[in-house]
Amino acid sequence: MNKKKIVFGVSAVALAATIAGAGLAAADPSGPPPYRQLSGVGSDTTQDVMNGLAATITVGGQKVIGSYDSTGSANITTKDPAVNANCTIARPNGSGAGRSALLTSLQASNGCLDFARSSSLNLAAAAPGLTYVPFAVDGVSYAITPGSAIPRKLSLADLKAIYHCDPNYVGTGPNYAMTVYLPQAGSGTRSFWQSQMGITDADVVAGIYPCIKDKKGTTPVQEHDGRLLDDKSIVPFSIAQYQSQSSQTIADLRGRAILGTVDGTAPTVLNSGFGVKRDVYNVIPTNKVATAPWSTVFVGPNSEICKQTSVINTYGFATSPNCGDTTKQTP
Repeated sequence: MNKKKIVFGVSAVALAATIAGAGLAAADPSGPPPYRQLSGVGSDTTQDVMNGLAATITVGGQKVIGSYDSTGSANITTKDPAVNANCTIARPNGSGAGRSALLTSLQASNGCLDFARSSSLNLAAAAPGLTYVPFAVDGVSYAITPGSAIPRKLSLADLKAIYHCDPNYVGTGPNYAMTVYLPQAGSGTRSFWQSQMGITDADVVAGIYPCIKDKKGTTPVQEHDGRLLDDKSIVPFSIAQYQSQSSQTIADLRGRAILGTVDGTAPTVLNSGFGVKRDVYNVIPTNKVATAPWSTVFVGPNSEICKQTSVINTYGFATSPNCGDTTKQTP
């Protein structure tokens, strides 16, 4: 894109769907058994593929993964109340919230949570230690509407300029020509996209980049929900989520969103060839790496998850050459 100001029409197209109050149906585990040995929370990006894996993987003839969606009811119950009455918790939304909830459970030794889903790598110190186990590869592109003045083909340098609020791209405040969105606080996609754009969350929160918003009005921007977009806005979007929504594998929340091409590479399925890509992870306690069922389900290239390449691909992800690796551990 030539470095010149993008001019938008006077009026924006109405939202494809109202996002305020539009809760997403939760696909929390249901029997049999209703409560599983491995209960996990966290990333919106990987919740659906983990639901698919939870429905497929059995150990000793029983399903063992209980993966709870990032949105839905305010609270979730992760273990049988007849056995553990203290495992009704507030539903964590996003990779950061999932990690925090897992650590809280581990520190309390209450057995309520056994793993967390994460679409970003966070090796900050943790007590007890955590291991980020990769299992798939996702690409991340930008989403716009078909009627947008924002080009459908951008370079990574263009995107960085946009997310640095370069006035040649976004205009000047207080009414910017472009609405530049990030997902809600705690989102793994937010963290990953910021790292790719060369910006920090601390600077975003401090208002260093005033064109960036993580709310539509007062409603937090839920990642991979294209219904917030109008003809002057842009938001990062998981290619795996977009493809699996498009194929009706999961609930279609795209609205009018279309994905852009980055550096000449189209955002297609099996994203290992896309330039802006990431491993996605399941986070487990480091002291459980060699202990079943964590070791059986998550660890090593022959783990139950790593065997399920067709399920992983069905949800739009590429298989990871590092599936089951346990070298990424927090200090």
